Amino acid sequence: MNEQIWEKLKSGLKSYCADNGFETVVLGLSGGIDSALTAVLAADALGGKNVTAVMMRTRYTSPLSLEIAREIAKLNGLQYHELDIEPLIETETKFLKQAFNEEPKGIVLENLQARARGKILMAWSNQYGSLVLACGNKSEAATGYCTLYGDTCGGLAPIGSLYKTQVFELAKWRNTQARVLPSEVIVRAPSAELALNQKDENTLPPYPVLDKILKLYLDEHKTKEEIIAAGEEAPIVDWVIKRYRATAFKRAQTPPALEI
Repeated sequence: MNEQIWEKLKSGLKSYCADNGFETVVLGLSGGIDSALTAVLAADALGGKNVTAVMMRTRYTSPLSLEIAREIAKLNGLQYHELDIEPLIETETKFLKQAFNEEPKGIVLENLQARARGKILMAWSNQYGSLVLACGNKSEAATGYCTLYGDTCGGLAPIGSLYKTQVFELAKWRNTQARVLPSEVIVRAPSAELALNQKDENTLPPYPVLDKILKLYLDEHKTKEEIIAAGEEAPIVDWVIKRYRATAFKRAQTPPALEI
């Protein structure tokens, strides 16, 4: 099954680029599993020399993330660039403090980072004619755990039809075919690294729980009552469904995902 999904995604990405006149792609390589898998997929589909990976670090970017990004680029023959975007964030933070006449909220500062990265990738696309790949997955999109005009920037979301647990499974499988990912990116706790000690599961239910509920609700069209009857905790089910409905406006503005 993993091989079939991979081949479907690989051929889909290759066809999408050909149909839309793109020979190269660019993406933000963060040191996390989603961008890692997207980068490997792009390299498999188009060749590493046609994939530009940009690591855009801030004060919250861990040394491990930098090591992982560099290793992925090396293993897959990517065109790799590292940019320090902290000065951009500091300038925009200062500007907004003056505009608001008060300190920007934490969420404002987190989203500034994501949007600075998206803006740079879109500029890269304008400069070199590459298609920007958004690296989000279905779990994040379903819960709105993404930043509009930030990590949602792009012309295509290659792994946007994969739940987060599927992303991990596919990454593990791909590494059994040939080592294209350092093991650290597969075993580390997911984090957007937009704030100190930030982890996905500080905001979301654990991905195995979240994805099970989402699959029942979205794929099998079960009601809230049926999902609870199947053994899932009522407060979590209620939260997931409310969150899904409340973030529809984000999904309406995200790039298309490759179908599997």
